[in-house]
Amino acid sequence: VAPFTHDGINIRPVGLSYAELDAFYHGFSNATIWPLYHDSIRAPQFHRRWWHPYREVNMRFAQAAVETAGEHDSIWVHDYQLQLVPGYVRMHRPKAHIGFFLHIPFPPEELFAKMPWRAAILENMLGADVVGFQTKLAANNFARAARMYTSAKGSDTQLQFEGRKVRVNAYPISIDYEHYEQSARTPEVQEHVARVREDLGGRRIVLAVDRLDYTKGIEFRLRAFEELLRRGRIPPEGVVFVQIAVPTREKVDEYADLRSDVNEHVGRINGTYGAIGLTPVHYIYNSVPFTELMAMYAAADVLMVTPLRDGMNLVAKEYVAARSDNSGVLVLSEFAGAALEMTQAVTVNPYDVDGMADALERALSMDPGEGKRRMAALRRVVQRHTVYDWAGAFLGALGENE
Repeated sequence: VAPFTHDGINIRPVGLSYAELDAFYHGFSNATIWPLYHDSIRAPQFHRRWWHPYREVNMRFAQAAVETAGEHDSIWVHDYQLQLVPGYVRMHRPKAHIGFFLHIPFPPEELFAKMPWRAAILENMLGADVVGFQTKLAANNFARAARMYTSAKGSDTQLQFEGRKVRVNAYPISIDYEHYEQSARTPEVQEHVARVREDLGGRRIVLAVDRLDYTKGIEFRLRAFEELLRRGRIPPEGVVFVQIAVPTREKVDEYADLRSDVNEHVGRINGTYGAIGLTPVHYIYNSVPFTELMAMYAAADVLMVTPLRDGMNLVAKEYVAARSDNSGVLVLSEFAGAALEMTQAVTVNPYDVDGMADALERALSMDPGEGKRRMAALRRVVQRHTVYDWAGAFLGALGENE
Protein backbone atom coordinates (compact mmCIF):
# COMPACT_ATOMS: atom_id res chain seq x y z
CA VAL A 1 0.00 0.00 0.00
CA ALA A 2 1.44 3.35 -1.02
CA PRO A 3 2.23 6.08 1.56
CA PHE A 4 -0.29 8.91 1.82
CA THR A 5 -0.95 12.10 3.78
CA HIS A 6 -3.96 12.67 6.05
CA ASP A 7 -4.56 15.89 8.02
CA GLY A 8 -0.98 16.90 7.38
CA ILE A 9 0.42 13.62 8.71
CA ASN A 10 2.49 11.40 6.42
CA ILE A 11 1.31 7.81 6.79
CA ARG A 12 3.11 4.71 5.59
CA PRO A 13 0.80 1.65 5.76
CA VAL A 14 2.19 -1.82 6.44
CA GLY A 15 0.16 -4.40 4.54
CA LEU A 16 -0.80 -7.77 6.00
CA SER A 17 -2.35 -10.81 4.40
CA TYR A 18 -5.49 -12.36 5.91
CA ALA A 19 -3.40 -15.31 7.09
CA GLU A 20 -0.92 -12.99 8.79
CA LEU A 21 -3.72 -11.00 10.40
CA ASP A 22 -5.25 -14.18 11.76
CA ALA A 23 -2.01 -15.48 13.31
CA PHE A 24 -0.44 -12.16 14.33
CA TYR A 25 -3.53 -10.32 15.58
CA HIS A 26 -6.28 -12.80 16.43
CA GLY A 27 -3.74 -15.43 17.46
CA PHE A 28 -0.60 -14.27 19.23
CA SER A 29 -1.69 -10.74 20.10
CA ASN A 30 -5.18 -11.50 21.36
CA ALA A 31 -5.19 -15.18 22.34
CA THR A 32 -1.68 -15.29 23.82
CA ILE A 33 -0.52 -11.87 25.03
CA TRP A 34 -3.89 -10.29 25.90
CA PRO A 35 -5.09 -12.94 28.39
CA LEU A 36 -1.61 -13.48 29.84
CA TYR A 37 -1.09 -9.77 30.51
CA HIS A 38 -4.57 -9.46 32.03
CA ASP A 39 -3.83 -11.78 34.97
CA SER A 40 -4.59 -14.91 32.89
CA ILE A 41 -8.31 -14.25 33.41
CA ARG A 42 -8.63 -16.64 30.47
CA ALA A 43 -5.99 -19.25 29.76
CA PRO A 44 -3.48 -17.95 27.19
CA GLN A 45 -2.68 -20.17 24.22
CA PHE A 46 0.94 -20.66 23.15
CA HIS A 47 1.53 -21.77 19.56
CA ARG A 48 4.67 -21.53 17.46
CA ARG A 49 2.47 -21.16 14.39
CA TRP A 50 1.40 -17.79 15.88
CA TRP A 51 4.79 -16.72 17.23
CA HIS A 52 6.57 -16.82 13.89
CA PRO A 53 4.03 -14.55 12.09
CA TYR A 54 4.04 -12.21 15.11
CA ARG A 55 7.82 -11.91 14.80
CA GLU A 56 7.68 -11.45 11.02
CA VAL A 57 5.01 -8.74 11.19
CA ASN A 58 7.01 -6.90 13.86
CA MET A 59 10.06 -7.04 11.59
CA ARG A 60 8.00 -5.56 8.78
CA PHE A 61 6.82 -2.64 10.91
CA ALA A 62 10.38 -2.09 12.10
CA GLN A 63 11.65 -2.08 8.52
CA ALA A 64 9.07 0.54 7.56
CA ALA A 65 10.21 2.70 10.48
CA VAL A 66 13.88 2.26 9.56
CA GLU A 67 13.25 3.23 5.94
CA THR A 68 11.35 6.34 7.05
CA ALA A 69 13.41 7.58 10.02
CA GLY A 70 16.81 9.24 10.05
CA GLU A 71 19.81 8.15 12.10
CA HIS A 72 19.02 10.42 15.06
CA ASP A 73 15.22 10.62 14.82
CA SER A 74 12.81 9.84 17.66
CA ILE A 75 10.64 6.76 17.12
CA TRP A 76 7.70 6.02 19.43
CA VAL A 77 6.35 2.45 19.29
CA HIS A 78 3.01 1.55 20.85
CA ASP A 79 1.42 -1.46 22.47
CA TYR A 80 1.50 -5.20 22.78
CA GLN A 81 1.11 -5.96 19.08
CA LEU A 82 4.56 -4.41 18.38
CA GLN A 83 6.69 -5.37 21.37
CA LEU A 84 9.55 -6.61 19.17
CA VAL A 85 9.82 -3.47 17.05
CA PRO A 86 12.15 -1.47 19.35
CA GLY A 87 14.85 -4.14 19.24
CA TYR A 88 14.60 -4.61 15.48
CA VAL A 89 14.79 -0.86 14.90
CA ARG A 90 17.78 -0.57 17.26
CA MET A 91 19.77 -3.01 15.12
CA HIS A 92 19.49 -0.69 12.11
CA ARG A 93 19.24 2.70 13.83
CA PRO A 94 21.58 2.41 16.85
CA LYS A 95 21.64 6.18 17.41
CA ALA A 96 17.88 6.73 17.15
CA HIS A 97 15.85 7.75 20.21
CA ILE A 98 13.37 4.91 20.63
CA GLY A 99 10.43 4.87 23.02
CA PHE A 100 7.96 2.09 23.71
CA PHE A 101 4.61 2.46 25.53
CA LEU A 102 2.46 -0.47 26.62
CA HIS A 103 -1.23 0.45 26.86
CA ILE A 104 -2.24 -2.71 28.72
CA PRO A 105 -0.95 -4.13 32.04
CA PHE A 106 2.35 -5.98 32.26
CA PRO A 107 2.00 -9.11 34.40
CA PRO A 108 4.05 -10.16 37.44
CA GLU A 109 7.02 -12.36 36.65
CA GLU A 110 5.35 -15.56 37.86
CA LEU A 111 2.70 -15.11 35.15
CA PHE A 112 5.07 -13.80 32.50
CA ALA A 113 7.24 -16.86 33.13
CA LYS A 114 4.66 -18.93 31.22
CA MET A 115 5.58 -17.14 27.96
CA PRO A 116 7.83 -19.49 25.94
CA TRP A 117 9.38 -16.50 24.13
CA ARG A 118 9.79 -14.36 27.23
CA ALA A 119 13.47 -13.54 26.69
CA ALA A 120 12.97 -12.49 23.06
CA ILE A 121 10.05 -10.20 23.99
CA LEU A 122 11.92 -8.58 26.87
CA GLU A 123 15.17 -8.12 24.95
CA ASN A 124 13.38 -6.42 22.08
CA MET A 125 11.39 -4.16 24.40
CA LEU A 126 14.75 -3.22 25.94
CA GLY A 127 15.76 -1.95 22.52
CA ALA A 128 13.92 1.21 23.56
CA ASP A 129 15.55 4.04 25.51
CA VAL A 130 12.35 4.63 27.48
CA VAL A 131 9.85 1.85 28.24
CA GLY A 132 6.58 3.28 29.57
CA PHE A 133 3.56 1.77 31.30
CA GLN A 134 0.21 2.91 32.63
CA THR A 135 1.03 2.19 36.28
CA LYS A 136 4.04 1.89 38.54
CA LEU A 137 3.11 -1.72 39.28
CA ALA A 138 3.32 -2.65 35.59
CA ALA A 139 6.67 -0.85 35.26
CA ASN A 140 8.04 -2.69 38.28
CA ASN A 141 6.78 -6.02 36.94
CA PHE A 142 8.62 -5.39 33.67
CA ALA A 143 11.87 -4.36 35.35
CA ARG A 144 11.85 -7.46 37.54
CA ALA A 145 11.12 -9.74 34.59
CA ALA A 146 13.90 -8.08 32.57
CA ARG A 147 16.42 -8.68 35.35
CA MET A 148 15.25 -12.27 35.73
CA TYR A 149 15.13 -13.38 32.09
CA THR A 150 17.70 -11.17 30.31
CA SER A 151 21.17 -9.83 31.02
CA ALA A 152 19.69 -6.49 32.15
CA LYS A 153 20.92 -5.10 35.47
CA GLY A 154 19.78 -2.18 37.56
CA SER A 155 16.74 -0.93 39.44
CA ASP A 156 12.99 -0.79 38.87
CA THR A 157 13.38 2.62 37.20
CA GLN A 158 16.65 2.29 35.27
CA LEU A 159 18.22 -0.73 33.62
CA GLN A 160 21.54 -1.28 31.91
CA PHE A 161 21.26 -3.50 28.85
CA GLU A 162 23.93 -4.15 26.22
CA GLY A 163 25.82 -1.01 27.14
CA ARG A 164 22.79 1.29 27.10
CA LYS A 165 20.66 2.95 29.77
CA VAL A 166 16.97 2.08 29.60
CA ARG A 167 14.52 4.18 31.61
CA VAL A 168 11.45 2.34 32.94
CA ASN A 169 8.55 4.33 34.36
CA ALA A 170 4.80 4.91 34.56
CA TYR A 171 3.23 7.50 32.27
CA PRO A 172 -0.54 7.24 32.88
CA ILE A 173 -2.46 8.13 29.74
CA SER A 174 -5.39 10.53 29.75
CA ILE A 175 -7.88 12.30 27.47
CA ASP A 176 -8.42 15.63 25.75
CA TYR A 177 -10.33 17.10 28.70
CA GLU A 178 -11.52 20.26 26.97
CA HIS A 179 -12.88 18.33 23.99
CA TYR A 180 -15.11 16.16 26.17
CA GLU A 181 -16.05 18.94 28.57
CA GLN A 182 -17.08 21.32 25.79
CA SER A 183 -18.81 18.63 23.72
CA ALA A 184 -21.08 17.74 26.64
CA ARG A 185 -22.27 21.36 26.82
CA THR A 186 -23.39 21.68 23.19
CA PRO A 187 -27.11 22.21 22.49
CA GLU A 188 -27.19 19.08 20.35
CA VAL A 189 -25.94 16.91 23.20
CA GLN A 190 -28.18 18.59 25.78
CA GLU A 191 -31.25 18.00 23.59
CA HIS A 192 -30.27 14.36 23.34
CA VAL A 193 -29.86 14.18 27.13
CA ALA A 194 -33.47 15.31 27.59
CA ARG A 195 -34.68 12.65 25.13
CA VAL A 196 -32.69 9.92 26.87
CA ARG A 197 -34.16 10.78 30.27
CA GLU A 198 -37.66 10.90 28.83
CA ASP A 199 -37.24 7.61 26.96
CA LEU A 200 -36.03 5.91 30.14
CA GLY A 201 -39.03 7.10 32.10
CA GLY A 202 -37.27 9.52 34.39
CA ARG A 203 -35.58 6.68 36.27
CA ARG A 204 -32.09 6.96 37.80
CA ILE A 205 -29.63 5.87 35.11
CA VAL A 206 -26.70 3.54 35.74
CA LEU A 207 -24.41 3.42 32.72
CA ALA A 208 -21.56 1.16 31.63
CA VAL A 209 -19.54 1.52 28.42
CA ASP A 210 -17.07 -1.16 27.36
CA ARG A 211 -15.74 -3.17 24.52
CA LEU A 212 -17.30 -6.62 24.82
CA ASP A 213 -14.21 -8.16 26.38
CA TYR A 214 -13.87 -10.73 29.15
CA THR A 215 -11.47 -8.42 31.04
CA LYS A 216 -14.21 -5.83 31.53
CA GLY A 217 -16.22 -7.78 34.10
CA ILE A 218 -19.56 -7.21 32.40
CA GLU A 219 -21.11 -10.44 33.71
CA PHE A 220 -20.12 -9.60 37.31
CA ARG A 221 -21.55 -6.11 36.91
CA LEU A 222 -24.87 -7.46 35.64
CA ARG A 223 -25.02 -9.85 38.59
CA ALA A 224 -24.43 -6.91 40.95
CA PHE A 225 -27.31 -4.99 39.40
CA GLU A 226 -29.48 -8.10 39.64
CA GLU A 227 -28.58 -8.37 43.33
CA LEU A 228 -29.50 -4.72 43.83
CA LEU A 229 -32.97 -5.38 42.39
CA ARG A 230 -33.34 -8.60 44.39
CA ARG A 231 -32.85 -6.69 47.65
CA GLY A 232 -35.87 -4.54 46.78
CA ARG A 233 -34.69 -1.32 48.39
CA ILE A 234 -34.42 0.30 44.95
CA PRO A 235 -37.28 -1.02 42.77
CA PRO A 236 -37.05 -1.54 38.99
CA GLU A 237 -39.28 1.47 38.39
CA GLY A 238 -36.69 3.63 40.17
CA VAL A 239 -33.51 2.67 38.29
CA VAL A 240 -32.41 1.50 34.85
CA PHE A 241 -29.12 -0.03 33.80
CA VAL A 242 -27.74 0.81 30.34
CA GLN A 243 -24.88 -1.36 29.11
CA ILE A 244 -23.16 -0.27 25.90
CA ALA A 245 -20.93 -3.08 24.63
CA VAL A 246 -18.89 -2.38 21.51
CA PRO A 247 -18.20 -5.53 19.43
CA THR A 248 -14.57 -6.60 19.26
CA ARG A 249 -12.52 -9.63 18.16
CA GLU A 250 -15.63 -11.50 17.11
CA LYS A 251 -13.55 -14.18 15.37
CA VAL A 252 -12.07 -15.28 18.71
CA ASP A 253 -14.19 -18.09 20.21
CA GLU A 254 -14.08 -16.78 23.77
CA TYR A 255 -15.59 -13.48 22.69
CA ALA A 256 -18.49 -15.24 21.02
CA ASP A 257 -19.03 -17.24 24.23
CA LEU A 258 -18.95 -14.02 26.26
CA ARG A 259 -21.58 -12.46 24.02
CA SER A 260 -23.88 -15.43 24.66
CA ASP A 261 -23.30 -15.22 28.43
CA VAL A 262 -24.10 -11.50 28.52
CA ASN A 263 -27.25 -11.99 26.44
CA GLU A 264 -28.35 -14.68 28.89
CA HIS A 265 -27.73 -12.43 31.92
CA VAL A 266 -29.65 -9.54 30.37
CA GLY A 267 -32.57 -11.78 29.43
CA ARG A 268 -32.79 -13.27 32.92
CA ILE A 269 -32.83 -9.87 34.66
CA ASN A 270 -35.41 -8.41 32.29
CA GLY A 271 -37.53 -11.54 32.49
CA THR A 272 -37.49 -11.55 36.30
CA TYR A 273 -37.85 -7.85 37.09
CA GLY A 274 -39.36 -6.36 33.94
CA ALA A 275 -42.93 -5.61 33.04
CA ILE A 276 -44.83 -4.18 30.08
CA GLY A 277 -43.28 -0.79 29.40
CA LEU A 278 -40.57 -1.37 32.04
CA THR A 279 -37.19 -2.80 31.00
CA PRO A 280 -34.59 -2.90 33.80
CA VAL A 281 -31.57 -3.45 31.51
CA HIS A 282 -31.06 -1.79 28.15
CA TYR A 283 -28.26 -3.64 26.35
CA ILE A 284 -26.72 -2.00 23.28
CA TYR A 285 -24.37 -4.31 21.40
CA ASN A 286 -23.02 -1.78 18.94
CA SER A 287 -20.72 1.17 18.61
CA VAL A 288 -22.37 4.46 19.56
CA PRO A 289 -21.98 7.79 17.73
CA PHE A 290 -19.96 10.36 19.68
CA THR A 291 -22.89 12.73 20.24
CA GLU A 292 -25.03 9.90 21.63
CA LEU A 293 -22.20 8.72 23.86
CA MET A 294 -21.69 12.21 25.26
CA ALA A 295 -25.41 12.45 25.94
CA MET A 296 -25.33 9.17 27.84
CA TYR A 297 -22.38 10.40 29.90
CA ALA A 298 -24.23 13.63 30.67
CA ALA A 299 -27.50 11.84 31.51
CA ALA A 300 -26.17 9.00 33.67
CA ASP A 301 -26.46 9.36 37.44
CA VAL A 302 -23.87 6.63 37.96
CA LEU A 303 -21.14 5.22 35.74
CA MET A 304 -19.87 1.73 36.52
CA VAL A 305 -16.33 1.02 35.32
CA THR A 306 -15.55 -2.36 36.86
CA PRO A 307 -12.95 -4.26 34.81
CA LEU A 308 -11.30 -7.34 36.26
CA ARG A 309 -8.01 -5.84 35.05
CA ASP A 310 -7.36 -2.77 32.91
CA GLY A 311 -4.26 -0.85 31.95
CA MET A 312 -5.97 2.50 32.51
CA ASN A 313 -9.60 2.86 31.30
CA LEU A 314 -10.35 6.19 29.71
CA VAL A 315 -14.14 5.78 29.87
CA ALA A 316 -13.94 6.80 33.53
CA LYS A 317 -12.09 9.98 32.60
CA GLU A 318 -14.44 10.77 29.72
CA TYR A 319 -17.46 10.54 32.04
CA VAL A 320 -15.85 12.84 34.58
CA ALA A 321 -14.96 15.41 31.92
CA ALA A 322 -18.58 15.42 30.72
CA ARG A 323 -20.00 16.24 34.17
CA SER A 324 -19.68 20.03 34.01
CA ASP A 325 -22.21 20.54 36.85
CA ASN A 326 -20.23 18.20 39.16
CA SER A 327 -23.14 15.77 39.38
CA GLY A 328 -22.87 12.02 38.95
CA VAL A 329 -21.02 9.26 40.79
CA LEU A 330 -18.20 7.08 39.42
CA VAL A 331 -18.02 3.46 40.62
CA LEU A 332 -14.56 2.24 39.73
CA SER A 333 -12.73 -1.08 39.93
CA GLU A 334 -9.61 -1.09 42.07
CA PHE A 335 -8.00 -3.14 39.28
CA ALA A 336 -8.28 -0.36 36.69
CA GLY A 337 -5.18 1.77 36.31
CA ALA A 338 -7.37 4.87 36.64
CA ALA A 339 -8.13 3.94 40.27
CA LEU A 340 -4.65 5.09 41.29
CA GLU A 341 -5.44 8.64 40.18
CA MET A 342 -9.21 8.83 40.70
CA THR A 343 -9.31 8.26 44.42
CA GLN A 344 -12.64 10.09 44.93
CA ALA A 345 -14.51 7.41 43.00
CA VAL A 346 -16.46 4.73 44.86
CA THR A 347 -13.91 1.95 44.55
CA VAL A 348 -14.94 -1.71 44.32
CA ASN A 349 -13.49 -5.19 43.99
CA PRO A 350 -15.16 -6.35 40.74
CA TYR A 351 -15.05 -9.99 41.84
CA ASP A 352 -17.21 -9.16 44.90
CA VAL A 353 -20.74 -9.10 43.50
CA ASP A 354 -22.38 -8.30 46.85
CA GLY A 355 -19.84 -5.56 47.46
CA MET A 356 -20.57 -4.04 44.06
CA ALA A 357 -24.29 -4.12 44.78
CA ASP A 358 -23.56 -2.29 48.06
CA ALA A 359 -21.46 0.29 46.19
CA LEU A 360 -24.15 0.80 43.57
CA GLU A 361 -26.79 1.32 46.24
CA ARG A 362 -24.47 3.79 47.98
CA ALA A 363 -23.86 5.67 44.72
CA LEU A 364 -27.58 5.92 43.95
CA SER A 365 -28.42 7.19 47.45
CA MET A 366 -25.36 9.42 47.97
CA ASP A 367 -25.94 12.84 49.48
CA PRO A 368 -25.82 15.38 46.61
CA GLY A 369 -23.28 17.51 48.45
CA GLU A 370 -20.90 14.59 48.89
CA GLY A 371 -21.40 13.59 45.27
CA LYS A 372 -20.55 17.07 44.01
CA ARG A 373 -17.42 17.26 46.18
CA ARG A 374 -16.23 13.91 44.88
CA MET A 375 -16.94 14.75 41.25
CA ALA A 376 -15.27 18.18 41.51
CA ALA A 377 -12.14 16.50 42.85
CA LEU A 378 -12.20 13.91 40.06
CA ARG A 379 -12.59 16.63 37.44
CA ARG A 380 -9.57 18.48 38.80
CA VAL A 381 -7.47 15.34 38.47
CA VAL A 382 -8.42 14.82 34.82
CA GLN A 383 -8.18 18.50 33.95
CA ARG A 384 -4.67 18.76 35.36
CA HIS A 385 -3.37 15.69 33.53
CA THR A 386 -4.54 15.49 29.93
CA VAL A 387 -3.43 13.40 26.99
CA TYR A 388 -1.14 16.26 26.01
CA ASP A 389 0.55 16.15 29.41
CA TRP A 390 0.97 12.38 28.99
CA ALA A 391 2.61 12.75 25.59
CA GLY A 392 4.79 15.60 26.82
CA ALA A 393 5.96 13.62 29.85
CA PHE A 394 6.91 10.59 27.78
CA LEU A 395 8.62 12.50 24.99
CA GLY A 396 10.36 14.66 27.56
CA ALA A 397 11.78 11.55 29.22
CA LEU A 398 12.86 10.27 25.81
CA GLY A 399 14.69 13.54 25.15
CA GLU A 400 16.41 13.38 28.55
CA ASN A 401 17.64 9.87 27.74
CA GLU A 402 19.71 11.11 24.77
